[in-house]
Amino acid sequence: MEKNWTNGSVFKNIVLFSLPYLLSYFLQTFYGLADMFIIGLFGEVADTTSVSIGSQIMHMFTVIIVGLAMGSTVMISRSIGENDKTKAKKYIGNTFSIFLLLSIFLTIILILLIKPIVKVMSTPQEAVEGTSRYILVCFIGIPFITAYNVISSIYRGLGDSKTPMYFIAIACVFNIALDFLFIGHFKLGPLGAALATTISQVISVIIALISILLKTNDIFPKHNDFKIDKSYAKEILKVGLPIAIQDGFIQIAFIVITIIANKRGLNDAAAVGIVEKIIGIVFLVPSTMLSTVSALCAQNFGANKYSRAKKTLLYAILITLIYGIIISIILVIFAKSAVSIFTESNTVAQMGGEYLKSYIWDCIFAGMHFCFSGYFCANKKSLLSFVHNAASIVLARIPLSYLFSTLYPETLLPMGLAAPIGSLLSVIICIIFYIYIQKKSKKLTSNCF
Repeated sequence: MEKNWTNGSVFKNIVLFSLPYLLSYFLQTFYGLADMFIIGLFGEVADTTSVSIGSQIMHMFTVIIVGLAMGSTVMISRSIGENDKTKAKKYIGNTFSIFLLLSIFLTIILILLIKPIVKVMSTPQEAVEGTSRYILVCFIGIPFITAYNVISSIYRGLGDSKTPMYFIAIACVFNIALDFLFIGHFKLGPLGAALATTISQVISVIIALISILLKTNDIFPKHNDFKIDKSYAKEILKVGLPIAIQDGFIQIAFIVITIIANKRGLNDAAAVGIVEKIIGIVFLVPSTMLSTVSALCAQNFGANKYSRAKKTLLYAILITLIYGIIISIILVIFAKSAVSIFTESNTVAQMGGEYLKSYIWDCIFAGMHFCFSGYFCANKKSLLSFVHNAASIVLARIPLSYLFSTLYPETLLPMGLAAPIGSLLSVIICIIFYIYIQKKSKKLTSNCF
């Protein structure tokens, strides 16, 4: 069932691999938006804030898991590029074992830390109870969230980006139906949103497990492959751990910004939360390109086709750059209208529109550094991705968000500029790293002759 992407048109391969991936991301984002829309339809502003804060907390842990699983995708993909199924089986088996232990550990620890987490978020008093209930149910579902993302990472490492799309589509349908049942009919508020999310994840994972057992007969790991092997686990973690830490760091930055907004009041908190959801939609293409570049470049690196890996990066950057410019212009014009979809409060819509007008330009620069990050990961240099993101957060995003929020308490417009400024810094650092890698590669090549 594995698919090789080391031959044919580079641009065509990017399109064919990324489209199912893009649809998967869209469905996953729509999954979260459904909670926000339906809770806004049947609940109060406090309920919207609870789901916004709770989903951001869950998103943080989810992206850490996804980041760590990137190590599995890259190493499995490189094995396929090398045409070494024995190694691929070992990486798949070790992935299952590592993430099983991780999910159990995370579930226990996070359930014990619910109150401190809600407090650290500076959750408005009106939203404390709803947020606590939401994350309790979602924390219980962490093993299923982990299982879904691990199975998806394995499929993508094998070159299959379509099958994971079906899993998330099933979860999305169940989530929306259960949202209307629990939130609309039973009036369970944030608790209902969490129940819908968790139950739909369980259903999706059951189907995913059946699928991977049926579709991977020739490459599914044997009993011994599930035993954690230090050398294989080290390779997975070497790529995945820096990405997981980086993604966690990014989410902490978002949470810090949310805390800054929360301290400004309920309307500001709701506005920022809604805009973050919109940004989640807008960033579908850049996020897709990151994962596409990681998977396709990893196969090409495994097959020693370095020029194809470079072309994959350059095409992906071009795609995200054109997309970023177009979508930024559109949303600057229709910023308030976009926010109004998720709230009936004119005040929240006005404030959110101001925030979105400045924040949206991040799509241009973030798309570029996302592509570079995918390339670095595929080349087993994910530490470089961590470095540029950490620099962006520490030197720009957090300090500028705080500074602009303090200097301009009446508007969120300046605060939104922190994100594109931070991403621009990342792009500059990425270009420096890329030039250094290319020069080093040429030097090593010349020394061989």
